[in-house]
Amino acid sequence: MRGTAGIIAGLALFGLAGCDEHGVATGAPLAGGATAVATLHTADGGEVGRATATEVAGGLRITIDTHGMPPGTHGAHIHTVGHCDAPDFATAGGHWNPTGMKHGSMNPQGPHEGDMPNLVIGTDGRGAIGATIPGATMAGLLDADGSAIVVHANQDDLMTDPSGNSGARIACGIFGAS
Repeated sequence: MRGTAGIIAGLALFGLAGCDEHGVATGAPLAGGATAVATLHTADGGEVGRATATEVAGGLRITIDTHGMPPGTHGAHIHTVGHCDAPDFATAGGHWNPTGMKHGSMNPQGPHEGDMPNLVIGTDGRGAIGATIPGATMAGLLDADGSAIVVHANQDDLMTDPSGNSGARIACGIFGAS
């Protein structure tokens, strides 16, 4: 149930009520929309989930499904570089931020395009979130150096630049076209 609440909160944060230039609601599925997938791994190489980016009307829909993760609330972000070198995944760079905004959906000068709602992991090690990022494109996500999805050790406060005080990077996956 907590995962469902996180999904609903994420949808509210990213305002799916808007429409694109063709009058289609932002977030509506697109026939033939491109998809990119990232398999999440821990620093020791264990597979702990998957993130999927799908082109939708007016942006990208990002979903994350995890298993075998530590229970609790974790920041999750899209990072600028498609590298996930252990042990700290620093090679993923900073948050994906092509528009130069501040961090967080609660920040009046935010959010980055790479900011996601918090990922809530249950006692069974499973969690899921989904959010639509208005204005984001697959071309931007899969640019020359790629991008990565990163899960952090702590909860994102959704406001503090640059990463919401979300702590160490505990899982990482590289997006690739599918």
